[in-house]
Amino acid sequence: MAPLSKELPVPLYHQLKCVLMNAIKAGQLAPDEQLPNEGKLAEHFGISKITVRKAMQELANLGHVRRERGRGTFVSKPKLDMGPRELTSFSEEMYRHHLAASSRVVERFTIAATGRIAETLDLHSGEQVFVLKRLRMAESEPMGIQTAHIPLSLAPGLAEDDLQNASLYDILRNRYGLQPARATESYSAVPAEPIPAGLLKVAPGSPVFSVERITFLLSGKPFEFVQSIMRGDRYSINVELLANRIPQAVRKGGTQ
Repeated sequence: MAPLSKELPVPLYHQLKCVLMNAIKAGQLAPDEQLPNEGKLAEHFGISKITVRKAMQELANLGHVRRERGRGTFVSKPKLDMGPRELTSFSEEMYRHHLAASSRVVERFTIAATGRIAETLDLHSGEQVFVLKRLRMAESEPMGIQTAHIPLSLAPGLAEDDLQNASLYDILRNRYGLQPARATESYSAVPAEPIPAGLLKVAPGSPVFSVERITFLLSGKPFEFVQSIMRGDRYSINVELLANRIPQAVRKGGTQ
C-alpha cells in the first residue's frame, strides 16, 4: 500500500482512509479479511494510534469496514444497491447479484384485517389476511426480515402452501394468477430492535432500513403489503436524479 506523506496539506488520517479504501476497492483486501490492529498500522505507516483510530472510524461510518468488539476490524462485504429498479422478488434480486437466495419462515398466521392493514390493502374490516414473516438470506447470510400481508380472498389456499424456500411472487403468479404490475416503497433508517437484531445477526441498535412496499395488480388493486427490516451494512440506496427543466437563461444562450 502507498506510503503517507506529512508534506501534503491533507490530514494523515484522511490519507490512511483513502489508502485502505482504495485497497478494498481494488480487491487487495478481501471481504471478511481482518485488518492489522491499530498498533501495527501505526508502526507500518509511521503515525499515531489516534490517527489510525480516526481513519478506521471513518471507514466504518462509510460501511467499508466493520469493527467487532474483542475481535478486531474486518473488511465489509460489498453492499447491494437499492433504489428505483424493476419490480422483482427477493429471490430474483439475489439471482441478479449472483447470490443463492433462501428463506426461513419465522411466523405464518391468518388475521382479520383492521386499521392500517385494511386501509392499505383496500379491504373491509374483518376480511381475512394471510401474514407471512420470513428471514431472507443470501449465501446463508441473513439479509432481512420480510413480513407480507396477502388478502386470502385473492389467494384462498396460500395459508396451506409450502413457502419455506419458494418465491412468493412465483406462487402468486402461477397458482393464483396475481401478476404484480407496480409497487410503491418507502425507506427509513432506524436502529435495530433486539429481536430483529438477533435474527439478522447484528448488534442491537445497528442501523437498518425499515422498508414498506405496497404492490398493485394491473387493475390498480393492492394485493400485497410488505414490511421489511433490511441490514444497513449490506444495502445501500442509489438513485438517479434528472433536472426537471433547463434554466431559461441557458435556453437563451446566456449564463447564470
